[in-house]
Amino acid sequence: MPYPFHLPLAFALAAGLAQARDVTVRLYSNQAPARITLVRDRKPSPVQAGGPPLLVTGAWEARLPDQEPLALAYPLAVKTESGGLTLTVTLPLEEYVAAVLAGEAIGFRSPQSLAAMAVAARTYAVRFTGRHKSAGYDFCDTTHCQDLRIGAVQQRLRQAAGMTESELLWFEGAPAAAFYTRDCGGASEAAAHVWPDMKAPYLRYHQDPHCRGQAGWKSSIGKQDLRAALAAAGIRLPARLDSLRIAAHTPSGRAWRLETGGRAIQASALRFAAGRAIGWTRVPSDLYELSDSGDRFLFEGRGSGHGVGLCQAGAARMGEDGRGYREILEFYYPGTKLGVSAQGFSWQSLSGERVEVLTTRPAEDGPLVALADRIAQDAERRTGLRWETVPKLRIYPTVSAFRDATGEPGWVAASTRGGQIRLQPPAALRARGALESAVRHELFHALVEDRARPGPLWFREGAVLYLTGSRPAKSKSKPIPPQDSMFLRSREEAQRAYAAAAACFSELVDRYGESQVLAWLNQGLPRGDFQ
Repeated sequence: MPYPFHLPLAFALAAGLAQARDVTVRLYSNQAPARITLVRDRKPSPVQAGGPPLLVTGAWEARLPDQEPLALAYPLAVKTESGGLTLTVTLPLEEYVAAVLAGEAIGFRSPQSLAAMAVAARTYAVRFTGRHKSAGYDFCDTTHCQDLRIGAVQQRLRQAAGMTESELLWFEGAPAAAFYTRDCGGASEAAAHVWPDMKAPYLRYHQDPHCRGQAGWKSSIGKQDLRAALAAAGIRLPARLDSLRIAAHTPSGRAWRLETGGRAIQASALRFAAGRAIGWTRVPSDLYELSDSGDRFLFEGRGSGHGVGLCQAGAARMGEDGRGYREILEFYYPGTKLGVSAQGFSWQSLSGERVEVLTTRPAEDGPLVALADRIAQDAERRTGLRWETVPKLRIYPTVSAFRDATGEPGWVAASTRGGQIRLQPPAALRARGALESAVRHELFHALVEDRARPGPLWFREGAVLYLTGSRPAKSKSKPIPPQDSMFLRSREEAQRAYAAAAACFSELVDRYGESQVLAWLNQGLPRGDFQ
């Protein structure tokens, strides 16, 4: 039975991102229009910046000048910010995935390639939900997050999302950082060379034969134009940008560090600066060679985007060559696991004198072995029972992984089933001051369940609560034993059931003495007032 340590619900839901089913997206992110026309029940209504906030439910249509109308039936929120209108829509995750496919993969011809992209887009959404949390929504509708074309969703895109519904890529029990790129140029990039803090061994450099054969690109940029772009990005440079060379490459062959006049510039910083100021097609990737042509710099390269993760050009080719979506995902995210619940754990066993601890983080969880050993010994001394098998504690690395594996709600800290104790991350329990109490309760419970005579559930639960220090206040009225089903209902019902079990057991101790009542664990509870 689970021990009901009551984590705050907000904490449990935030940690359980895999359970998310709706996302909130800002529409028209690059525009902040001052005026739109909303049509409801065929009646158009102008909405201007400065007006009161609106929440629109049911079917609606948004019209902006020189744009196709957007007709949806998902909740729409409209408010004024910085002199313009901010529109956010809340839609189901699978509809969001289909809309991302409309923006990111509309040219894919293979259903298997689309399915692979659907998994990548869904995993990205679950992993990075709340990217714009401070602004009040999860994602924008641009390539800063994922390119969303909700008005262009076709049936085949919904089918691709439906074909892989709820499937995510997992690594060590958490959703993977499923980055993807338009064209890797024949070699994927390691995430650490783009985002130094990103520790993702499944996003590593490797050659991509499926992407080879794509057309290369050439670009010419005036030196002063490039200097102005870099300066606008806050990069300090000499008064004139007379020279520029590649000082270091990444293992994939991409420019990593540039040098001018003795000053270093990150190649990615140049690409972003040029993109914002001159146009994203001028330096579409960092996979290039650089030369000087008088008053201009010449770039000649391959690929488009950062090059990390799934290559859309390569994935499209793999699908057309008959590869399945699972094979595509395995190629681009090696080491991840595909599934609808937490997967990809690498368990290691730590043995103590009396217990075995299974963990994915032995360095962090190692101290738990000594704690569990001490409690397991104490459980034998207090109960008079003896372990016949070595108790096992399986420690999950995240709260979401614990919930997915056990099916327990977020307010349950640990559960014991089949002789194995399954525990939330020790750091999460320690932060709430409940690590030792959770381990103590579950070890006592495992011993009682394994060795005690069959009897009413409330008696065994009451015994564990009593032995681990629960002493309810005396009541003038006689306590009533809870039914077994009460322990499995809501958080509040379970609380009442445990309190009643503790009260009934304490009543027996007061009446017959502790040694006699504990002896009934071995002998069985005799018939009496509580039977």
